[in-house]
Amino acid sequence: MAIRVIISGGGTGGHIFPAISIANALKTMDPANEILFVGANGRMEMDKVPAAGYTIVGLDIQGINRKQLWKNILLPFKLMKSLRKAKKVIRDFKPDVAVGVGGFASGPLLMMANKLGVPTVVQEQNSYAGVTNKKVGAKAAKICVAYEGMEQFFPADKVLLTGNPIRRESVSIEGKKAEALEFFGLEQYKKTILVLGGSLGARTLNESVVAYLDLLSKEDVQVIWQCGSFYIDTLRTDLEGKLPANVKMMAFLQKMDYAYAAADLIISRAGAGTISELCVVGKPVILVPSPNVAEDHQTKNAMALVNKHAALLVKDVDAAKTLIPTALDLFGNPDQVAQLSENIKILGKLDADIQIAEQVYKLANKK
Repeated sequence: MAIRVIISGGGTGGHIFPAISIANALKTMDPANEILFVGANGRMEMDKVPAAGYTIVGLDIQGINRKQLWKNILLPFKLMKSLRKAKKVIRDFKPDVAVGVGGFASGPLLMMANKLGVPTVVQEQNSYAGVTNKKVGAKAAKICVAYEGMEQFFPADKVLLTGNPIRRESVSIEGKKAEALEFFGLEQYKKTILVLGGSLGARTLNESVVAYLDLLSKEDVQVIWQCGSFYIDTLRTDLEGKLPANVKMMAFLQKMDYAYAAADLIISRAGAGTISELCVVGKPVILVPSPNVAEDHQTKNAMALVNKHAALLVKDVDAAKTLIPTALDLFGNPDQVAQLSENIKILGKLDADIQIAEQVYKLANKK
Protein backbone atom coordinates (compact mmCIF):
# COMPACT_ATOMS: atom_id res chain seq x y z
CA MET A 1 0.00 0.00 0.00
CA ALA A 2 1.42 3.37 -1.03
CA ILE A 3 1.69 5.94 1.76
CA ARG A 4 2.10 9.72 2.02
CA VAL A 5 4.93 11.07 4.18
CA ILE A 6 6.16 14.55 5.11
CA ILE A 7 9.84 14.79 6.07
CA SER A 8 10.82 18.03 7.77
CA GLY A 9 14.07 19.64 8.87
CA GLY A 10 17.46 20.59 7.52
CA GLY A 11 19.82 23.52 7.95
CA THR A 12 22.99 21.42 7.68
CA GLY A 13 24.14 18.40 5.71
CA GLY A 14 23.94 16.44 8.96
CA HIS A 15 20.16 16.84 8.89
CA ILE A 16 19.57 16.85 5.13
CA PHE A 17 21.47 13.67 4.14
CA PRO A 18 19.60 11.48 6.66
CA ALA A 19 16.29 12.99 5.50
CA ILE A 20 17.03 12.17 1.87
CA SER A 21 18.23 8.67 2.85
CA ILE A 22 14.92 7.99 4.61
CA ALA A 23 13.00 9.27 1.56
CA ASN A 24 15.07 7.04 -0.75
CA ALA A 25 14.39 4.01 1.47
CA LEU A 26 10.65 4.72 1.37
CA LYS A 27 10.77 5.04 -2.43
CA THR A 28 12.73 1.77 -2.69
CA MET A 29 10.04 -0.01 -0.67
CA ASP A 30 7.30 1.32 -2.96
CA PRO A 31 7.95 3.79 -5.81
CA ALA A 32 4.31 4.91 -5.47
CA ASN A 33 4.95 6.37 -2.01
CA GLU A 34 4.47 10.15 -2.05
CA ILE A 35 6.98 12.26 -0.12
CA LEU A 36 6.95 15.98 0.58
CA PHE A 37 9.80 17.81 2.30
CA VAL A 38 9.34 20.86 4.50
CA GLY A 39 12.42 23.03 5.11
CA ALA A 40 13.41 26.53 6.17
CA ASN A 41 13.57 29.24 3.50
CA GLY A 42 17.12 30.36 2.78
CA ARG A 43 18.72 27.18 4.13
CA MET A 44 20.63 24.60 2.13
CA GLU A 45 17.79 22.04 2.04
CA MET A 46 15.94 24.32 -0.39
CA ASP A 47 18.62 23.45 -2.97
CA LYS A 48 19.75 19.98 -1.90
CA VAL A 49 16.32 18.36 -1.69
CA PRO A 50 15.15 19.32 -5.24
CA ALA A 51 18.58 18.20 -6.51
CA ALA A 52 17.80 14.78 -5.03
CA GLY A 53 14.51 14.70 -6.93
CA TYR A 54 12.00 15.65 -4.23
CA THR A 55 9.54 18.52 -3.76
CA ILE A 56 10.12 20.88 -0.83
CA VAL A 57 8.02 23.62 0.78
CA GLY A 58 9.79 26.37 2.76
CA LEU A 59 8.79 27.88 6.12
CA ASP A 60 9.96 31.35 7.23
CA ILE A 61 11.59 30.13 10.43
CA GLN A 62 14.93 30.75 12.13
CA GLY A 63 16.81 29.42 15.12
CA ILE A 64 17.57 31.30 18.33
CA ASN A 65 20.55 33.63 17.94
CA ARG A 66 22.40 33.18 21.23
CA LYS A 67 25.15 35.71 20.44
CA GLN A 68 23.02 38.64 19.26
CA LEU A 69 19.81 38.36 21.27
CA TRP A 70 18.21 41.40 19.64
CA LYS A 71 18.00 39.44 16.39
CA ASN A 72 15.41 37.15 18.05
CA ILE A 73 12.78 39.90 18.25
CA LEU A 74 10.90 38.56 15.19
CA LEU A 75 11.18 34.91 16.21
CA PRO A 76 7.72 34.61 17.90
CA PHE A 77 6.04 36.12 14.82
CA LYS A 78 7.96 33.82 12.47
CA LEU A 79 7.01 30.82 14.61
CA MET A 80 3.32 31.68 14.48
CA LYS A 81 3.50 32.23 10.72
CA SER A 82 5.34 28.91 10.28
CA LEU A 83 2.78 27.04 12.39
CA ARG A 84 -0.03 28.42 10.23
CA LYS A 85 1.76 27.42 7.03
CA ALA A 86 2.61 23.97 8.46
CA LYS A 87 -1.10 23.49 9.25
CA LYS A 88 -2.03 24.34 5.66
CA VAL A 89 0.68 22.05 4.22
CA ILE A 90 -0.53 19.13 6.38
CA ARG A 91 -4.19 19.68 5.48
CA ASP A 92 -3.40 19.97 1.75
CA PHE A 93 -0.97 17.02 1.53
CA LYS A 94 -2.83 14.75 4.03
CA PRO A 95 0.23 12.74 5.20
CA ASP A 96 -0.10 9.34 6.85
CA VAL A 97 3.06 10.07 8.89
CA ALA A 98 5.33 13.08 9.51
CA VAL A 99 9.06 12.62 10.15
CA GLY A 100 11.29 15.26 11.76
CA VAL A 101 15.05 15.07 11.37
CA GLY A 102 16.01 18.20 13.32
CA GLY A 103 16.67 21.73 12.11
CA PHE A 104 14.53 24.86 12.18
CA ALA A 105 11.55 23.62 10.13
CA SER A 106 11.22 20.37 12.04
CA GLY A 107 9.74 21.98 15.16
CA PRO A 108 6.71 23.82 13.69
CA LEU A 109 5.86 20.96 11.33
CA LEU A 110 5.92 18.23 13.99
CA MET A 111 4.16 20.43 16.57
CA MET A 112 1.31 20.97 14.13
CA ALA A 113 1.26 17.31 13.01
CA ASN A 114 0.94 16.20 16.64
CA LYS A 115 -1.86 18.71 17.15
CA LEU A 116 -3.74 17.50 14.03
CA GLY A 117 -3.44 13.82 14.99
CA VAL A 118 -0.85 12.82 12.36
CA PRO A 119 1.53 10.14 13.76
CA THR A 120 5.07 11.53 14.04
CA VAL A 121 8.58 10.09 14.07
CA VAL A 122 11.52 12.02 15.50
CA GLN A 123 14.97 11.14 14.17
CA GLU A 124 17.49 12.35 16.77
CA GLN A 125 21.03 12.21 15.37
CA ASN A 126 23.05 13.39 18.37
CA SER A 127 23.84 11.81 21.73
CA TYR A 128 22.37 14.90 23.41
CA ALA A 129 18.86 15.81 22.30
CA GLY A 130 18.12 19.39 21.30
CA VAL A 131 15.38 21.51 22.86
CA THR A 132 13.01 21.20 19.87
CA ASN A 133 13.32 17.42 19.56
CA LYS A 134 12.71 16.98 23.29
CA LYS A 135 9.52 19.04 22.97
CA VAL A 136 8.10 17.28 19.91
CA GLY A 137 9.43 13.89 21.07
CA ALA A 138 7.12 13.94 24.09
CA LYS A 139 4.14 13.46 21.74
CA ALA A 140 5.86 11.47 18.97
CA ALA A 141 4.87 7.88 18.22
CA LYS A 142 8.52 6.79 17.74
CA ILE A 143 11.92 8.34 18.39
CA CYS A 144 14.73 6.81 16.31
CA VAL A 145 18.13 7.42 17.91
CA ALA A 146 21.78 6.76 17.13
CA TYR A 147 23.16 6.47 20.67
CA GLU A 148 22.40 4.42 23.76
CA GLY A 149 20.96 6.08 26.88
CA MET A 150 18.58 8.45 25.06
CA GLU A 151 15.81 7.52 27.51
CA GLN A 152 17.08 10.45 29.59
CA PHE A 153 15.52 12.77 26.98
CA PHE A 154 12.55 10.81 25.64
CA PRO A 155 9.85 8.37 26.85
CA ALA A 156 11.66 5.03 27.06
CA ASP A 157 8.85 3.03 25.41
CA LYS A 158 9.09 5.15 22.26
CA VAL A 159 12.88 5.04 21.78
CA LEU A 160 14.35 2.79 19.07
CA LEU A 161 18.11 2.46 18.50
CA THR A 162 18.44 2.54 14.70
CA GLY A 163 21.62 4.53 14.11
CA ASN A 164 21.76 7.50 11.74
CA PRO A 165 20.97 7.12 8.03
CA ILE A 166 24.16 7.59 6.03
CA ARG A 167 25.20 8.12 2.41
CA ARG A 168 25.77 4.54 1.30
CA GLU A 169 27.84 5.57 -1.71
CA SER A 170 30.28 7.37 0.63
CA VAL A 171 31.04 4.32 2.78
CA SER A 172 31.30 1.83 -0.08
CA ILE A 173 35.10 1.47 0.16
CA GLU A 174 35.78 -2.25 -0.18
CA GLY A 175 38.62 -2.95 -2.62
CA LYS A 176 39.07 0.72 -3.60
CA LYS A 177 42.28 1.66 -1.76
CA ALA A 178 44.71 1.37 -4.69
CA GLU A 179 42.53 3.34 -7.13
CA ALA A 180 41.77 5.90 -4.38
CA LEU A 181 45.46 6.57 -3.74
CA GLU A 182 46.03 6.94 -7.48
CA PHE A 183 43.04 9.32 -7.71
CA PHE A 184 44.61 11.65 -5.11
CA GLY A 185 48.13 11.29 -6.52
CA LEU A 186 49.40 9.51 -3.40
CA GLU A 187 51.95 6.74 -2.85
CA GLN A 188 50.93 3.15 -2.17
CA TYR A 189 53.30 2.46 0.71
CA LYS A 190 52.91 5.56 2.89
CA LYS A 191 50.40 5.90 5.72
CA THR A 192 47.62 8.36 4.83
CA ILE A 193 45.95 10.87 7.16
CA LEU A 194 42.56 12.22 6.09
CA VAL A 195 41.60 15.59 7.62
CA LEU A 196 37.86 16.35 7.31
CA GLY A 197 36.81 19.95 7.90
CA GLY A 198 33.29 19.76 6.48
CA SER A 199 32.04 21.57 3.37
CA LEU A 200 32.79 25.05 4.75
CA GLY A 201 35.90 23.94 6.62
CA ALA A 202 37.03 24.04 10.24
CA ARG A 203 39.45 26.80 11.25
CA THR A 204 40.99 24.79 14.10
CA LEU A 205 41.75 21.76 11.93
CA ASN A 206 43.29 23.99 9.27
CA GLU A 207 45.46 25.83 11.82
CA SER A 208 46.55 22.47 13.24
CA VAL A 209 47.77 21.25 9.84
CA VAL A 210 49.48 24.56 8.99
CA ALA A 211 51.32 24.54 12.33
CA TYR A 212 52.97 21.21 11.52
CA LEU A 213 53.52 21.37 7.76
CA ASP A 214 57.32 21.29 8.25
CA LEU A 215 57.11 18.16 10.38
CA LEU A 216 54.66 16.49 8.00
CA SER A 217 57.01 17.16 5.08
CA LYS A 218 59.75 15.16 6.85
CA GLU A 219 57.59 12.26 8.05
CA ASP A 220 56.92 9.12 6.02
CA VAL A 221 53.20 9.94 5.77
CA GLN A 222 50.85 11.70 3.36
CA VAL A 223 47.79 13.87 3.98
CA ILE A 224 44.45 14.43 2.26
CA TRP A 225 43.46 17.80 3.70
CA GLN A 226 39.88 18.92 3.07
CA CYS A 227 40.12 22.53 4.22
CA GLY A 228 36.68 23.80 3.12
CA SER A 229 35.41 26.36 0.63
CA PHE A 230 35.49 29.18 3.19
CA TYR A 231 39.27 28.89 3.69
CA ILE A 232 40.69 27.55 0.42
CA ASP A 233 41.54 30.87 -1.28
CA THR A 234 43.30 32.34 1.78
CA LEU A 235 45.25 29.13 2.38
CA ARG A 236 46.34 28.91 -1.26
CA THR A 237 47.69 32.47 -1.03
CA ASP A 238 49.36 31.99 2.36
CA LEU A 239 50.92 28.63 1.47
CA GLU A 240 52.05 29.37 -2.09
CA GLY A 241 55.34 27.56 -2.59
CA LYS A 242 55.20 26.17 0.97
CA LEU A 243 52.83 23.22 0.65
CA PRO A 244 54.76 19.92 0.80
CA ALA A 245 54.20 17.45 -2.04
CA ASN A 246 52.90 14.84 0.44
CA VAL A 247 50.04 17.14 1.58
CA LYS A 248 47.10 17.36 -0.85
CA MET A 249 44.89 20.35 0.02
CA MET A 250 41.39 20.72 -1.47
CA ALA A 251 38.16 22.57 -0.70
CA PHE A 252 35.83 19.62 -1.30
CA LEU A 253 36.01 15.87 -1.52
CA GLN A 254 33.92 14.95 -4.55
CA LYS A 255 34.45 11.23 -3.95
CA MET A 256 34.10 10.53 -0.23
CA ASP A 257 34.39 6.79 -0.84
CA TYR A 258 37.90 7.31 -2.26
CA ALA A 259 38.87 9.57 0.65
CA TYR A 260 37.73 7.01 3.21
CA ALA A 261 39.30 4.14 1.25
CA ALA A 262 42.69 5.89 1.01
CA ALA A 263 42.84 6.81 4.71
CA ASP A 264 44.73 4.90 7.38
CA LEU A 265 43.74 7.46 10.01
CA ILE A 266 40.94 10.05 10.00
CA ILE A 267 40.84 13.42 11.80
CA SER A 268 37.38 14.96 11.97
CA ARG A 269 34.88 17.15 13.76
CA ALA A 270 32.27 15.19 15.72
CA GLY A 271 29.02 15.89 13.90
CA ALA A 272 26.53 13.06 14.27
CA GLY A 273 26.26 12.26 10.55
CA THR A 274 30.02 12.14 10.06
CA ILE A 275 30.48 9.91 13.11
CA SER A 276 27.86 7.50 11.78
CA GLU A 277 29.81 7.23 8.51
CA LEU A 278 33.11 6.80 10.37
CA CYS A 279 31.67 3.91 12.39
CA VAL A 280 30.77 2.03 9.19
CA VAL A 281 34.12 2.86 7.55
CA GLY A 282 35.95 1.38 10.57
CA LYS A 283 39.23 3.33 10.39
CA PRO A 284 40.98 4.75 13.51
CA VAL A 285 39.66 8.24 14.26
CA ILE A 286 40.74 11.34 16.17
CA LEU A 287 37.77 13.58 16.90
CA VAL A 288 38.07 17.33 17.52
CA PRO A 289 34.58 18.46 18.64
CA SER A 290 33.48 21.90 17.53
CA PRO A 291 32.89 24.24 20.50
CA ASN A 292 30.52 26.38 18.40
CA VAL A 293 27.43 24.16 18.58
CA ALA A 294 24.35 24.15 20.79
CA GLU A 295 24.75 22.44 24.18
CA ASP A 296 28.26 21.29 23.21
CA HIS A 297 26.66 18.24 21.60
CA GLN A 298 29.74 17.37 19.49
CA THR A 299 31.77 16.70 22.64
CA LYS A 300 28.97 14.45 23.89
CA ASN A 301 28.89 12.64 20.50
CA ALA A 302 32.66 12.13 20.67
CA MET A 303 32.64 10.91 24.27
CA ALA A 304 30.09 8.23 23.38
CA LEU A 305 32.87 6.71 21.20
CA VAL A 306 35.81 7.57 23.45
CA ASN A 307 34.14 5.80 26.39
CA LYS A 308 33.99 2.63 24.29
CA HIS A 309 37.68 2.98 23.26
CA ALA A 310 36.44 3.54 19.68
CA ALA A 311 38.05 6.96 19.06
CA LEU A 312 40.54 9.46 20.47
CA LEU A 313 39.53 13.00 21.41
CA VAL A 314 41.60 16.17 21.12
CA LYS A 315 40.00 19.32 22.52
CA ASP A 316 39.56 22.22 20.11
CA VAL A 317 41.62 24.49 22.37
CA ASP A 318 44.56 22.02 22.34
CA ALA A 319 44.43 20.99 18.69
CA ALA A 320 46.91 23.47 17.18
CA LYS A 321 49.62 22.12 19.50
CA THR A 322 48.75 18.44 19.91
CA LEU A 323 46.57 17.17 17.04
CA ILE A 324 49.20 16.31 14.43
CA PRO A 325 51.70 14.92 17.01
CA THR A 326 48.88 12.72 18.39
CA ALA A 327 48.16 11.41 14.89
CA LEU A 328 51.82 10.66 14.19
CA ASP A 329 52.25 8.98 17.59
CA LEU A 330 49.25 6.76 16.84
CA PHE A 331 50.97 5.36 13.75
CA GLY A 332 53.75 4.23 16.09
CA ASN A 333 51.29 2.13 18.09
CA PRO A 334 49.83 -0.53 15.76
CA ASP A 335 48.05 -2.33 18.63
CA GLN A 336 46.10 0.84 19.50
CA VAL A 337 45.32 1.43 15.81
CA ALA A 338 43.91 -2.10 15.54
CA GLN A 339 41.86 -1.71 18.74
CA LEU A 340 40.36 1.62 17.64
CA SER A 341 39.44 0.18 14.23
CA GLU A 342 37.85 -2.90 15.75
CA ASN A 343 35.86 -1.00 18.39
CA ILE A 344 34.50 1.73 16.10
CA LYS A 345 33.38 -0.83 13.51
CA ILE A 346 31.24 -2.57 16.16
CA LEU A 347 29.20 0.65 16.43
CA GLY A 348 28.49 0.91 12.69
CA LYS A 349 24.86 0.64 11.52
CA LEU A 350 24.41 0.55 7.75
CA ASP A 351 20.65 0.01 7.48
CA ALA A 352 19.30 2.84 9.66
CA ASP A 353 17.39 4.32 6.70
CA ILE A 354 15.53 1.03 6.14
CA GLN A 355 14.76 0.57 9.85
CA ILE A 356 13.30 4.07 10.09
CA ALA A 357 11.30 3.61 6.88
CA GLU A 358 9.88 0.38 8.31
CA GLN A 359 8.73 2.25 11.43
CA VAL A 360 7.04 4.84 9.19
CA TYR A 361 5.21 2.02 7.38
CA LYS A 362 4.03 0.46 10.65
CA LEU A 363 2.62 3.78 11.85
CA ALA A 364 0.91 4.43 8.50
CA ASN A 365 -0.71 1.00 8.57
CA LYS A 366 -1.87 1.45 12.19
CA LYS A 367 -3.48 4.72 11.21
